[in-house]
Amino acid sequence: MAYVTTRAKKIPEWKIKEVEELTELAKTHKVLLIVDLMKTPTAQLQRIRRKIERKLGDAVVMRVAKNTLMKIALERAGIDTKKLEEYLTGVNMFIFTNMNPFEVAMTIDRVYATAPAKPGDVAPTEIVLPAGNTGFKPGPIMSVFGKLKVPIRVQGGTIWIAKDTKVAKPGDTISPELASLLQKLGIEPIIVKLKIKAAYDSGVVIPGDQLILDLEAYRNDVMRAHLNALWLGVEIAYPEPQVLEIAIPLAVRRALAVAAEAGYITPDNAEYVLRLAVSRALAVVAALGDTAKELGIEVQVAAPAAPAKPAEEKKEEEEEKKEEEKKEEVSEEQLAAGLESLFGF
Repeated sequence: MAYVTTRAKKIPEWKIKEVEELTELAKTHKVLLIVDLMKTPTAQLQRIRRKIERKLGDAVVMRVAKNTLMKIALERAGIDTKKLEEYLTGVNMFIFTNMNPFEVAMTIDRVYATAPAKPGDVAPTEIVLPAGNTGFKPGPIMSVFGKLKVPIRVQGGTIWIAKDTKVAKPGDTISPELASLLQKLGIEPIIVKLKIKAAYDSGVVIPGDQLILDLEAYRNDVMRAHLNALWLGVEIAYPEPQVLEIAIPLAVRRALAVAAEAGYITPDNAEYVLRLAVSRALAVVAALGDTAKELGIEVQVAAPAAPAKPAEEKKEEEEEKKEEEKKEEVSEEQLAAGLESLFGF
């Protein structure tokens, strides 16, 4: 009789230790961010990690781990991994924290590293070759500058770029010649940033594209909502000090307008009502034009004050004015007759 024996596969010690550490991190932090590293060069990743550590310090713990080990650790920590399965693929870095996931994501979004350009890369920003000494000896490379339309001169045995020259605009495809020249000059135009797949916060999964907020748009939305709420409070005269400061003066102005429309005069609103009536009467006269004169309606508008004149001229004018007044003086009988003809009494 044959016996079949199976030997249990021994799990490497490092894997056991890794799962234990990840489990402890998952238990002591309520937020987990999953970062995609598929297209992130190792050198740039290390630079980005150092920048994040400088900004966030001990508030975050970053670990690159295998997805299978992370899944085991999360399950041991009591986390339902079914919600995260679609994100546990490829090469990932895991960030553990107790901070607000939006704050962490926006901090990471502002961090980047530069990388050399490769042929076929797309220029993320405008690429400019700065004027100055390139350190290159005259030779075949001069034809590359010529092809890229970069003005150069030879000075002191080396090639100098004559002036700052734009060699690519955002969205341009970088040619092999330009990529090679940029690398030789030590210019790294490619921007490398971390892409967050998702965040897990106390049982809630937030997709990465929802973690980066437009703060200016949110600020404007909040201000607009505040103004709308304030105006609504004014309209219903909600009894709040901030609302009543606007509502009471507005109510007074509206009451004055209603009184003026109705012709209702009180000691408090008489001046306002009369001024409104006069302004409307003047508007009617102006609209009538020459017809107003035919109807015998004349409006005298006070002439603007004349600019100040020297004392001598002023004295002469005053004397002339007195003489004219003497000539134009009318008797009380003449004045009464004029009023009678004007008002018809």
